[in-house]
Amino acid sequence: MSEKIIKRMHAAMRDDIGDLMTQRPLPSRHLEQVDPFLFLNHHGPQTYAPHNRGLPFGPHPHRGFETVTFILEGMLTHQDSAGHESIIRAGGVQWMTAGRGLVHAEISPREFLDQGGPLEILRLWINLPPRRKMTEPAYTGLQREDIPALASDDGKATLN
Repeated sequence: MSEKIIKRMHAAMRDDIGDLMTQRPLPSRHLEQVDPFLFLNHHGPQTYAPHNRGLPFGPHPHRGFETVTFILEGMLTHQDSAGHESIIRAGGVQWMTAGRGLVHAEISPREFLDQGGPLEILRLWINLPPRRKMTEPAYTGLQREDIPALASDDGKATLN
C-alpha cells in the first residue's frame, strides 16, 4: 500500500434547507465542482420531534443527472412521475436516474412525521455524460437487507 499525503482539507459549507441541517463539502467556497460530481450533501445528523414537518423536498423536476442517496439514520419516501415509489430505511440506498427528466419528491413517511426520530442522509449528485442525458428515467431502492455483505476472514469486519 502506498503512502498518500493530504495536501489540503476543505471544510464543508453549511447550507440548511428549511429546518434540515445540511453540510455541503462539494462544491464549496474553496472547492469547485469536480466533474462528474455536481453536489455532495450531508443532511443531519439531527433528531426530529414527534409531529414534525419532515423532509422539505416536495415535488420538483430533475433532468440530466443521477443521485445516489444513502440513508444512514431515519427513513424517506421517494415518489416520481415515472411511477417509482418506495420507503427506504436506515442502511438502505436509492439510485435515481433523472435522464430526460422527471418530477420527484423525497419526503418523510407518515410514520416518521408522527413519531419523529434520528435522520442522517448522504446524497451524491452525478452528472450524466452527454450521450446519456436523454436516457429513460430509472430508480432503484434497496433496503439494508437487500445489499450484500462480506465478512472478513477473521470475522472482525463486515463490508456492506
